[in-house]
Amino acid sequence: MTFPRVGVIGGGQLARMMAPAAEALGVGFHVLAETETACATEVSAHVTVGDYRDYATLKAFAETVDVITFDHEHVPAEHLRALAAAGHPCRPGPEALIHAQDKLVMRAKMDELGLPNPRWAQVTTTEALAAFGAEAGFPLILKTPRGGYDGHGVRVIHEPAEAADWLAEGRPLLAEEKIDFTRELAVMVARSPMGQTAVWPVVATYQQDGICKEALAPAPGLDAELATQISADVLTVAGSLGVTGVMAMEMFETADGYVVNELAMRPHNTGHWSQDGAITSQFEQHLRAVLDLPLGDPSAHAPATVMVNVLGADRDDLYHAYLHVMAHDPQVKVHMYGKSVRPGRKLGHVNLTGEDPAELLRRARHAADYIAGTDPNPHPDLRTGGAEHLLGGGTGPAAEGTRS
Repeated sequence: MTFPRVGVIGGGQLARMMAPAAEALGVGFHVLAETETACATEVSAHVTVGDYRDYATLKAFAETVDVITFDHEHVPAEHLRALAAAGHPCRPGPEALIHAQDKLVMRAKMDELGLPNPRWAQVTTTEALAAFGAEAGFPLILKTPRGGYDGHGVRVIHEPAEAADWLAEGRPLLAEEKIDFTRELAVMVARSPMGQTAVWPVVATYQQDGICKEALAPAPGLDAELATQISADVLTVAGSLGVTGVMAMEMFETADGYVVNELAMRPHNTGHWSQDGAITSQFEQHLRAVLDLPLGDPSAHAPATVMVNVLGADRDDLYHAYLHVMAHDPQVKVHMYGKSVRPGRKLGHVNLTGEDPAELLRRARHAADYIAGTDPNPHPDLRTGGAEHLLGGGTGPAAEGTRS
């Protein structure tokens, strides 16, 4: 029997980081990239360049592989249903993926499952937005249900007039109460078609201008009962939605527990720490799951792992700064995506594992920001840049994932 071939729709950094995992597993790896210069094309031996919105292109690509998965969540659901009907497995399938594609669908599902949601409403008029604001209180959060990412498609609204341009477009919008939270959390889960599951430790995250900048695994000071509840809840979501592959659930930690923020059904920025910090990375696990292979152990290698993103700034020559970082701190693991520099663009990330979360954060921040050209100090002050949100307080749960 020949080893299977996985087809990934999308040629971004997530597809790029799946490629080494596919090579290690011995499975074929094919990419449908948007352009010839998409960063995953540099590491994949089998590349098709085409439009993922065109069904004929998707169908031709599907015929070259045994299973399809995704680098992003933008493929039209009707195309995925047609592929599945034609005998081409898509994992996750369209019925699951819609909960990551449409935030209104996701909010309704969280309510149905009884998971902690913010107060929310679908609004299409200024009057409806004003009515919801009177109920939930201003300011509130307004989102485009589809297409938003990394801070795009999200606004803080202090009065209905600030949403007039979006409302004029005539499309439904998602209005949410603004949550008073202590820090942001995330958890990754994997689920295979046979129903096997694996959950990584809950992580603390820090957002900069709507983009995930840092993640710390496991989340320090997280109440053990809350960590257990989050792990159980994300398994409920994955099972109820029929997820195949890995899924991220992003959350707000509150005084009373947590509130669901968003879902992503693919490898996710908040799981990048697992490349160097877990026995099985999210990229290997995703491929195992979509191929229905036995899942790997998600437990952490060390008491703490920090991931810090390299976000584009004004520096174009990243290579010489990258050499400095390697020489300055040989324990830092640098992952670059082969992208051109653009301000705010995710160009790579660094991981660092060890004992002391605060010290790891200091070193990883210096490495990532030095590469980007934004580090003003070779010994940055840990107290700046959101550390208080990541570190929490008290003693965190054991750095173990769960597998069943």
